[in-house]
Amino acid sequence: MNIEYTAIKLVKRPETVITPDLFEVVKLTTPELKDGEFLIKQTHMSLDPAMKGWMSADRDSYIPPVELGDVMRSGGVGEIVESKNSDFTVGARVQGLTGWAEYVVSNGQGMNLLPENVPTEAVLCVLALPGMTAYQGLMNIGKPKSGETLVVSGAAGSVGSMVGQIGKAEGLTVIGTAGTNEKCAWLVDELGFDAAINYNSDNLQAELNAAAPNGIDLYFENTGGPVQHLVFELMNAHGRIMVCGMISDYNTLTPSAGPNWIPIIKKRLTIQGFTMPDHYDKIPGMIQAMSKYLMEGKIKYRAHTLHGLESAIEGINLLFTGGNTGKLMVAL
Repeated sequence: MNIEYTAIKLVKRPETVITPDLFEVVKLTTPELKDGEFLIKQTHMSLDPAMKGWMSADRDSYIPPVELGDVMRSGGVGEIVESKNSDFTVGARVQGLTGWAEYVVSNGQGMNLLPENVPTEAVLCVLALPGMTAYQGLMNIGKPKSGETLVVSGAAGSVGSMVGQIGKAEGLTVIGTAGTNEKCAWLVDELGFDAAINYNSDNLQAELNAAAPNGIDLYFENTGGPVQHLVFELMNAHGRIMVCGMISDYNTLTPSAGPNWIPIIKKRLTIQGFTMPDHYDKIPGMIQAMSKYLMEGKIKYRAHTLHGLESAIEGINLLFTGGNTGKLMVAL
């Protein structure tokens, strides 16, 4: 079948912030499928902070940039509407790398079949990139032990909220930082964090000291900013810092200064940056683990849903202003 559909291409690189002129909305037609291929009608598309890096010209990063003139890269969920692949049949739902487009052709690489009984919002909030990133960072890199103290920056975001809930399920004391009192209340009252601190507080250090009287064993870093230095000072010996994002620096020309390295030696700290393309082989196992938490009622999620493909063009900036309340996604 040949279907005309809308897609959005990247046509310029961002300088500091993402602006509408970086994109071009185009009409395309689905091609004839080759053997082994299938056609996906995308129903929901994920918007993630990593996209800012994908738009840049940096070729030394963990994944090549989106080439100018190509459809913008994203993850998403969709339904197979035509197939020449016996492993991916018409009517099945799939999740994987899709793009800013209403229809996507795939040969199955990087696509995962989804169970019928999991709502699409739960897929993108828990079983897609945010949940996989949270599990990989905390469980496989942080290797938490029950009774330890975990601090999560950007804790009300799509990744941070998952990290904190996994931590609680694994017997940790969990402290989150977020940018509004409403988000902090959600973390404690709804997600079960032990404490949540507004990083705009005038008493940030005192509140952090009070929340972590025994020091900090694990720090899941999403944001950077002043809280990074305060947490660093409270790290216990043999603490682990998992560096997932630095969102406070994404829209600045000059990155902020990091902490002094001497405590890394004195406290024998482990600091590791990570990105998910290195760990795609682990995704099936991580989906099983996160599905178990979800079915046991140990994971809650909140979606912030935009509507229509073109809403992504300006909506993506909610990630960098803190304007989203939950996992940011687009319903097509």
